[in-house]
Amino acid sequence: MATPASAPRAGMRQDRIYTAQPLAAGARVELEPGARRHVTQVLRLGVGDALVLFNGDGHDYPATLVQTGAAVLAEVAPPGPTEPVLPLAVTLALGITKGERMDYALQKAVELGVTHLVPLFTERTVVKLRNERLDRRHGHWQGVVVSACEQSGRRRLPGLAPPQRLGTWLTTLPPGHNGLLLHHRAERTLTDLPPPPAGQAMLLVGPEGGLAPDERETALAHGFTAVRLGPRVLRAETAPLAALAALQILWGDFRG
Repeated sequence: MATPASAPRAGMRQDRIYTAQPLAAGARVELEPGARRHVTQVLRLGVGDALVLFNGDGHDYPATLVQTGAAVLAEVAPPGPTEPVLPLAVTLALGITKGERMDYALQKAVELGVTHLVPLFTERTVVKLRNERLDRRHGHWQGVVVSACEQSGRRRLPGLAPPQRLGTWLTTLPPGHNGLLLHHRAERTLTDLPPPPAGQAMLLVGPEGGLAPDERETALAHGFTAVRLGPRVLRAETAPLAALAALQILWGDFRG
């Protein structure tokens, strides 16, 4: 049953909600359970309130709630403009870190414009994940990615690969990839390098304690270039974010 319309929310930005459903002008969509709870229990929206829906196709869809309660229905308006293609597509492959550190790295990487994320098990990964627990953690990380897109205004979802072993992942990379291995003792810095070919770059970052020496050698043998980020040793959750920001300033959309 519909609830009464809520009071106008003057001066507040519209809330963005992700849905996996197809969206089209004039359609009425029923929000998934997670989105329904967020809309009614967290945002406390009611019938007549406006929000923005997106499904990762590159558009925002203005919408209006037409029913709340056991089911939440939204009527979809014509879509907004297409999200511009990023001038630099960055894949971030990072060693899995503990709990909130991993969540933080994923969240901020999405905000900084990463296009693909690859969680990696490495020699120094201390987090033990198998079977159902691994599936649950991957689902949790997907939720972190979606939430970061909702907050940051991104209209396309970055890809999130299943967690895998570093060695396995390295064997899947195509020849000539533009891979950068972050290592605080590397001789070269990002400013020593030419712009990434074809507007594509790849970052490889270890977990707490970094990659083991043999893992670094294997990555270099698979075509990675070692680079450092200045004179300081950065934490596992800080290094990829500093590198992403630097890449965006040098060759990405922070220049605009």
